[in-house]
Amino acid sequence: MTTRDPRAPQLARLAALLADETRAACLLALLDGRPWTAGELARHAGVAASTLSEHLGKLVAGGMLAEERQGRHRYVRLADARIAQLVEDLTAQVAPAGALPPQNLRESSAGSAMARGRTCYDHLAGRLGIAVTDALTARGLLVQDTGFALTGAGLDWFAGAGIALDRAGRRPLARACLDWTERRPHLAGVAGAALCRHALDARWCDRIGSERAVRVTATGERALGELLGIDGAALR
Repeated sequence: MTTRDPRAPQLARLAALLADETRAACLLALLDGRPWTAGELARHAGVAASTLSEHLGKLVAGGMLAEERQGRHRYVRLADARIAQLVEDLTAQVAPAGALPPQNLRESSAGSAMARGRTCYDHLAGRLGIAVTDALTARGLLVQDTGFALTGAGLDWFAGAGIALDRAGRRPLARACLDWTERRPHLAGVAGAALCRHALDARWCDRIGSERAVRVTATGERALGELLGIDGAALR
């Protein structure tokens, strides 16, 4: 007689949470790392506010979203980096076969911007994320032999660039995240998050509209060229 794994019911409940297009659309939108209001998510998902509220309640109860309140406004965000990793990893598995061709110029432009550079929860992705990851690896600052790891020189590079690494928590210092547009891993973890935060704070990158896409600024091209030898043409 076999004993059923006690995690089976939990896995089934998690799969049920993801098995809805509206909830999936909300999770994908929240991969930009910023809190959204229920109204913003309702418009994004194309559903009524009352319908969206029901879906958000399930995601919060299931531990996938966290709520924040500021005055009379209710915001939701992904619960933590673990949930973001789960959503991004699943997206990487379905994007190539499930992606639909753009229906108009606006969709085409948005898709091109996302592929060029975007945030993946709290780190850089797209061609920008891959260019940074490749440059770190080529200079011996990051190794990818058996998973991602910063070298001693890599730790010195982050310190020299003024990018602080918070090593107090349980989150890995460096982690590979499969890029769903490039089909290669980019840098995530504490180091990836710190680099993305610095890039936005120092205006190396600017967000494009309310989506996850980012563009590299002239300041960013100079900084990434000086610090990592990345050709500016590869970032446009």
